[in-house]
Amino acid sequence: MTDDKDIQELLHRKARAIKNMGGPDKIEAQHSRGRLTARERILALLDPGSFVEFGALAHSERDEVADRTPGDGKITGLGTIMGRKVGVGADDVTVFHASSSYIGGKKVHRIEELCYKHGFPFIFLGECGGARLPDIMTSRGLPRFSVALDLVKRNRTVPMITAILGESFGGSSWYAAVSDFVVQMRGSCMAVSSPRVIEVATGERVDFEELGGVEVHAQVTGQLDVVAEDELDAFAQIRRWLSFMPQNAESVPARLAWDENFEVVDEKLPTLVPKRRNRGYDMRHLIPRLTDDGEFFELRPWYGPSLITALGRMGGRSVGFIASNPYFFAGSIDAAGCDKATHFTCLCEAFNIPLIFLQDVPGFFVGKDAERAGIITKILRWFQALALATVPKITLIIRKAYGMAFFSMAGTGCNNDFIYAWPGADISFMDPRVGVNVVHGKRIAAAADPDAERERILAESPDFDTAPWGAAGHFHVDDVIDPRSTRAVILRSLEYACGDRFPRPVSERPLLSWPLRL
Repeated sequence: MTDDKDIQELLHRKARAIKNMGGPDKIEAQHSRGRLTARERILALLDPGSFVEFGALAHSERDEVADRTPGDGKITGLGTIMGRKVGVGADDVTVFHASSSYIGGKKVHRIEELCYKHGFPFIFLGECGGARLPDIMTSRGLPRFSVALDLVKRNRTVPMITAILGESFGGSSWYAAVSDFVVQMRGSCMAVSSPRVIEVATGERVDFEELGGVEVHAQVTGQLDVVAEDELDAFAQIRRWLSFMPQNAESVPARLAWDENFEVVDEKLPTLVPKRRNRGYDMRHLIPRLTDDGEFFELRPWYGPSLITALGRMGGRSVGFIASNPYFFAGSIDAAGCDKATHFTCLCEAFNIPLIFLQDVPGFFVGKDAERAGIITKILRWFQALALATVPKITLIIRKAYGMAFFSMAGTGCNNDFIYAWPGADISFMDPRVGVNVVHGKRIAAAADPDAERERILAESPDFDTAPWGAAGHFHVDDVIDPRSTRAVILRSLEYACGDRFPRPVSERPLLSWPLRL
């Protein structure tokens, strides 16, 4: 122990702020709910001994509550995850329910700036009670809260991650809305305002789960990427997602060691896809046959479920899969699926992850509900993202490839590097059995045996020949490949596509400034 009074004062003040936080009773209340405190969360997420805290001695700008606001409701600092530098911020609910305040916001913004300046990921752990009303109610208080503008101006120059670990209103919800990866814990809530504020303002009564629980955001809004069972699971999901990412937009994800076997033949792979076009199957059984370790990390699985967006590794590289899933709606894509694909395309473009498209798509949803969901605009926005993306893109037509969906899934002439088809591929504007009814409907209806007449027309008319040989003959696809060699073909293609001009300079990648969450 030192005799220096200044040092003693420093140690006393830091110990009091770090140990006591908002008070022992508040810490106990958090533990009694089965939840960690903000500092405990940060220490559980980061590599042991790596956390360097900033702003522990900060407090509210309002003198009358300075002694009751250690850290001013936010814990911030730097550390490492798997040896990689990261910035981190966390809501401290022991201090006025982690309500957003000027000094607390200033602390978080400081760490964000360091992350952007030096090029490493930023992580926010959210459990926020909303805005601190005494700080924001006045005409001099509100104008200083320009955090929202700072957030929406961010480009995807570094990965940004938010974990929702409790009741989160306002601040932490805004972070989630602009993050590249969002994990929400079961039993938590993410919303603009709390049920109490909503009841006072509108008279509506709603509970946390109905307002912004995981089921709402996993299935309806698409505001989260994965659901965590508890806090430690949330931290594991963050670490897993980060393992696929580079430090920033100017670097590429680390390439892991792998078995360099370009001649692999997978006899089981083609057996996973039914020959009959009207038979469904789960594409999630096929993707692991392509990845190095037989695993993949699916994002937003229950939002637009007929389209899969997932991260995996091929040849030691991080890759992104955008894949049809005929297990849901025969693979037809809805408005939610379009949004999901657009966001994922932007994510992979920002962080230099090649895209692999697996097509078995009968088209987009049509009808009144689809139009009211804005599917026209959503299709074209996805298509525009695809056109602007500069990362390598490899397309495989596995079975059905119909209509505009063929192009949105990186079909011919859609800025892809390679396009392949299996020999059972079916390429057309629409299902030939639908097309023949449109073109020859009267003739079929007048026949003694309409079903037999339909089959005869399909068999005899070249207008309904949808096999891939026509596309190959006119060189609309680079090759028709043996399905058993699919992994080998994609591996070779990645070697060429990820060449000396990849990644492109940040200045040549307009998608980095696109809307951050769709």
